[in-house]
Amino acid sequence: MAAPTLEQLAPAGHDMAADPYPVWAELRARGPVHRVTVPESGECWLVLTHEAARTALTDPRLRNDLRHSSSWGSDGGHAIGRNMLQSDPPQHTRLRRLVAGHFTPGRITALRPRIEALCAELLSALPRQGTVDLVSRYALPLPVTVICELLGVPDVDRALFHIWSNSLVLPASQESAAAAAAGLTGYLTELIDRVSASPDGTLLSDLAEAARVPAPLGAEASGPGSAPGLDREELLGMAFLILVAGHETTVNLISATVHSLLSHPDQLALLRADPALMESAVEESLRLNSPVHASAFRFAAEPLELAGTRIPAGDAVLVSLAAASRDPARFPGPDRFDLRRRAQGHLGFGHGLHHCLGAPLARAETALALRGLLADRPELDFATDPAELPWRSSTLLRGLAELPVVVG
Repeated sequence: MAAPTLEQLAPAGHDMAADPYPVWAELRARGPVHRVTVPESGECWLVLTHEAARTALTDPRLRNDLRHSSSWGSDGGHAIGRNMLQSDPPQHTRLRRLVAGHFTPGRITALRPRIEALCAELLSALPRQGTVDLVSRYALPLPVTVICELLGVPDVDRALFHIWSNSLVLPASQESAAAAAAGLTGYLTELIDRVSASPDGTLLSDLAEAARVPAPLGAEASGPGSAPGLDREELLGMAFLILVAGHETTVNLISATVHSLLSHPDQLALLRADPALMESAVEESLRLNSPVHASAFRFAAEPLELAGTRIPAGDAVLVSLAAASRDPARFPGPDRFDLRRRAQGHLGFGHGLHHCLGAPLARAETALALRGLLADRPELDFATDPAELPWRSSTLLRGLAELPVVVG
């Protein structure tokens, strides 16, 4: 008998996209690991507690490379190209080192004036009175512009790029996801060819240059991170991952944080009275709202035991970062939005080798976006019943589809 889906485990009529947390809480109370079915992906072991999640995310026997899956048949399971999210050391180490220098705290500090300027531009374009959708008018265009400028995507292509990205991470159907993958693959291939022929100093241009430096024979086996260069498929995968991961999660984080603040007037008043709590607000939102719903699938390279559950070789494991970050054993009163909470230790950006490389950028963008918004629009409020707002959800991501607000 097939394992149940989360929707089948939920009470009749319960909207899992809008509020998955009660279902996870009930499962978590029964044990840290459960066998479930993920639509379009099959059966897997779902990890729900904070302790088990941290263990799973650092267990070297759980691999990201799809070829460790018992159901693997070809590289057709890779999203676009080969990327860090779907690789293990030493390949993962080599790929990560090629881009890590672009996301250091120093680099992010240098980007802050540009991010602040973009926030000001977007806010000035909003009407002074009335209702706007904060997702499409503010939370979305800010991180899209930042990551596209960083990577080197021209202005005129950014709207189309986001349509493809959205269709991939939150697909309406397998057909729409396949069409988006083909469109984005073709576009990135053409863009890579363009910057290879005419370097322009962007991140993609730097990566294209790295692709011209071949890895020495046998370098992959000589030690983690020792091999320079990228092959063509790795370059394509890197561009795809940075573009998509570089904005989708931040869109969700900005809008969800605004939602939480407006839903908790006492916490919003606390933040307005003490702006130094802004970083705490971002961390608490990462814990409470977890824009990255779950890790990428891991696959057991050998039989293992996880939190008392036997995992056969080849089985898939899915770590619920969102459920782990609301584990009452780690965070008392986990469903409460509390800016004075010590939220450190949440798993909003993952944990271990695959901890989100862009975390410093996402934190900076969210803090600056909120600071600008609250200063510019002191009368900000919901324009509709927050309980009726639509949420987008997939295996990996969760965020508001729209956020209508009264801006003044």
